[in-house]
Amino acid sequence: MPFKKLSQEEEYIARKEFEKKQKLEEEKQKLLAVEEKKRLKALHHMCCPKCGMQLIEIDYNHIKVDECSSCKGVWLDAGELDSVVKLEKTALAKFFSVFSK
Repeated sequence: MPFKKLSQEEEYIARKEFEKKQKLEEEKQKLLAVEEKKRLKALHHMCCPKCGMQLIEIDYNHIKVDECSSCKGVWLDAGELDSVVKLEKTALAKFFSVFSK
């Protein structure tokens, strides 16, 4: 079957239709990505990254740290490590003694 050359007008219309469909598909993919992120967050929220058990939030000197109820791992959220580093050495030793048993 020979290829029929499109006129400039037909080519323009075809390109615009393609761009429109492409934009709709990109929006659909973004929406799916957002929904998947929400689903994964609900599935893994406050679960230990190491063993999967429940994390317990502990408030220590206005720093909220998460401790695993099973493996006793200690997890810090964004910015919390900076807060821990700013503690005095004696306060830092007390901080870590809370988790050593």
